[in-house]
Amino acid sequence: MAHDRAGRPARPTDLVDIAHLVTAYYSRVPDPAEPSQQVVFGTSGHRGSSEDSAFNEAHIMAITQAIVEYRATRDITGPVYLARDTHALSEPAWTTALEVLAGNDVTAVIDARGRYTPTPALSHAVLRHNQGGTKHQADGIVVTPSHNPPRDGGFKYNPPHGGPADTKATDAIAARANELLRGGLAEVKRVSLEQAMKTHVQRYDYLDHYVADLPNALNLDAIRGAGIRMGADPMGGASVDYWEEIGQRFDLELEVVNPFVDPTWRFMTLDSDGKIRMDPSSRHAMAGLVGIKDDYDISTGNDADADRHGIVTPDGGLMNPNHFLAVAIEYLVANRMWWDALTKVGKTVVTSSMVDRVVGVLGRDVYEVPVGFKWFVPGLFSGSLAFGGEESAGASFLRMDGTVWTTDKDGILLALLAAEIAAVTGQTPSARYGELERQHGSPAYARIDAVATSEQKAKLARLSADAITGTEIAGEEITGILTTARGNGAPLGGLKVTTENAWFAARPSGTEDKYKIYAESFLGSEHLTQVQAAAEEMVNQALIE
Repeated sequence: MAHDRAGRPARPTDLVDIAHLVTAYYSRVPDPAEPSQQVVFGTSGHRGSSEDSAFNEAHIMAITQAIVEYRATRDITGPVYLARDTHALSEPAWTTALEVLAGNDVTAVIDARGRYTPTPALSHAVLRHNQGGTKHQADGIVVTPSHNPPRDGGFKYNPPHGGPADTKATDAIAARANELLRGGLAEVKRVSLEQAMKTHVQRYDYLDHYVADLPNALNLDAIRGAGIRMGADPMGGASVDYWEEIGQRFDLELEVVNPFVDPTWRFMTLDSDGKIRMDPSSRHAMAGLVGIKDDYDISTGNDADADRHGIVTPDGGLMNPNHFLAVAIEYLVANRMWWDALTKVGKTVVTSSMVDRVVGVLGRDVYEVPVGFKWFVPGLFSGSLAFGGEESAGASFLRMDGTVWTTDKDGILLALLAAEIAAVTGQTPSARYGELERQHGSPAYARIDAVATSEQKAKLARLSADAITGTEIAGEEITGILTTARGNGAPLGGLKVTTENAWFAARPSGTEDKYKIYAESFLGSEHLTQVQAAAEEMVNQALIE
């Protein structure tokens, strides 16, 4: 059940104390023996709050030193591109990282304007630096907890391929960082910020290089020519300057709906749990933008580091991320004439099967991977994946000429694509999705959470197909039980069970004592409820045995 104030404006009592948060960053010392205070890389970096001793100066010193040592083992000798979003803890952590990088004689490339840098702009910059196989390859660090509440901080590493680091890399970095914490940070090298800025900093105009390159990935002339009216909400995040520049540089009818940056995010409406969360896929967090949907042809939202997108239309309101992915894929394959016909379309194991049906009609192959955008990185980098997208509103795709654009999620790119679709087709993306439903069926999709102990979560991550003993789900015969992804064979960290018209996937939460069940049915919402009940029963039985 949603919180009774979900979708309503934040009150003063909902706001974090920024001074207290920053003070805790510097004053609290984590206990490396306490699991909740250790360095842990989830699907997108290390996250936590300074108030919980989970994101403090000690963590950032240790992680940065570990990254320096890791890149040395990989002969990465170029600079580190260093970005930050608008969370209160991002600038302190950015500063700490800069001091440790300089202490290790590593140059950091920072924003020339002294402003914020979206994750896709960081990925774009790293790829641009490494283009042509330069000898001194660069990598990147983004200081962001993405859409997490204002009290949190986040820190993620992008290797020279420009996208999120794989599990092997993050496991090694986390293990070394925790070792450094246990050693009292004695092995960490660090200089003052003043010395770092004088000796180990290069400045780079992230905004200019990213924005100037957009016409190589999008048909901006069509958007301008059709007079598409866009309302862009940065949601107080790092894309704020980018949207203003995009509108002016390309003469678009684009209004920045909310140009304000405030680390308390006092202008937000509360998410489903009553917290402030900058999630552009949440109808509660996007309530303000949905409320003015009739003022624009396309309205868009981005999270704090702009790697996620939310699409709002006058006729459909906030689009389900799965729905927009299906529309985007169909449109791109039909309108990118220079894309190789052999390129595949990437989706995560918990993304809607509507994508499979759309891609099948287009004569392309689906490349299904485990949860996490990192699995799309090799394909986007090489150009063998035309598109990579996940159900949590993160995606990227190739340039017009079929070469790599970004290898990390790009919420700005996908938001502009929605406007391009409206301009070229004369339909809103939501109207086009209605046609896809008439052609392929209307799926019901949902995620539920179930309580699980740490031991049960670990067992779920290791389940084999033999653990599922049933032969049908909600009246349909089971056609597949998967514990590895069909696209790349990587472990799912859980399992997926399919029938002709439905499926469910179960995987443990990386941060809470619960597991998640994703499910979908093309036979309607009542059948979906039956699938969910059967899924929970099957998984619980497997965890007991």
